[in-house]
Amino acid sequence: MKKKIAVIFGTRPEAIKLCPVVLALKEDPAFDCKVCVTGQHKEMLQQVLDIFGVVPDEDLALMQPNQTLAGLTSRAITALDIYIEREKPDIIMVQGDTTTVLCGALVAFYHKIPVAHVEAGLRTGNIYSPWPEEANRILTTRLAKWHFCPTESNKANLLREAVNPNDIYVVGNTVIDALMMAREKVNSGNVECLYSPNYEKRVLITGHRRENFGDGFEHICAAIKKLAFEFPNVEFVYPVHLNPNVKGPVELHLNNIKNIKLISPQNYLPFVGLMMGADIILTDSGGVQEEAPSLGKPVLVMRDTTERPEAVTAGTVKMVGTNAEAIFNNVKNLLVNPEAYSKMSAAVNPYGDGKAVSRILEILKK
Repeated sequence: MKKKIAVIFGTRPEAIKLCPVVLALKEDPAFDCKVCVTGQHKEMLQQVLDIFGVVPDEDLALMQPNQTLAGLTSRAITALDIYIEREKPDIIMVQGDTTTVLCGALVAFYHKIPVAHVEAGLRTGNIYSPWPEEANRILTTRLAKWHFCPTESNKANLLREAVNPNDIYVVGNTVIDALMMAREKVNSGNVECLYSPNYEKRVLITGHRRENFGDGFEHICAAIKKLAFEFPNVEFVYPVHLNPNVKGPVELHLNNIKNIKLISPQNYLPFVGLMMGADIILTDSGGVQEEAPSLGKPVLVMRDTTERPEAVTAGTVKMVGTNAEAIFNNVKNLLVNPEAYSKMSAAVNPYGDGKAVSRILEILKK
């Protein structure tokens, strides 16, 4: 008898990391896979679904303008409760640390349905950084049955929290499975290059974290502006997140500077193309910290904490915070110091071999 598994997600990063799992589940005769999206990221989510050819069985369409976390949470719990009561899955799968993840795990608990948590065990040790993601993943851990960890250090985090070791599995990160699929598509030549040809080097920038809203983004923009004037032969490409707390300061401070290119948020394939063509990546994203090392790209992280210390230890990632001077100095060092650049770009990615999905399915079959 097939196991009915409901895969629940709502944001672009979740979709990237779960679509390869969904495709494998749908091909495997042991499972009846249903996809429920909350629509936490509406436009950006659909882009990823289109690339992987995943069509949701249910779209809760919860996104509202200027929504609060409490409002989103209450709507998600109510809508997921109705969905799960109707579908009655045997297993509920969630990924990562979003509001959707927490709500999916909580409603699954209310219905006494076991939870498979993909990308389990990430921790910073600071409940307010990243916010609210650190709390979301801690709470989800307490509700989950299967904990699919990317790395051994993630497993160690869960063991310190007294999670049953028989429920913890180190499988690698599914983002590497997705990246390998995407890289093949980009290399096929069907993805437009978004960089200008008349620059010597390229820096890719992304930013969206809530904890950086306000002063954090003011400092980030100040550093990028200073770098652009210091290095006129370097192109700085910034796909700007749609959130007004990001878009506002970025457009105010970085618009109309010749070698700064502000573009709209990119579909997954063009963004992979941007990562492949960059010399340096400046980001506050968790997923980019995992993906870029597989492409040989040094990553500077504009955060004070990270739940992905493995890449820092490996040397592929460096934490620079949101201090404008620190950002400027670290990007400058990679631009002018070939030895420092080579050391970071040659480091080995600790997040897996692209076989996480097959490991997850084999475990669930048992």
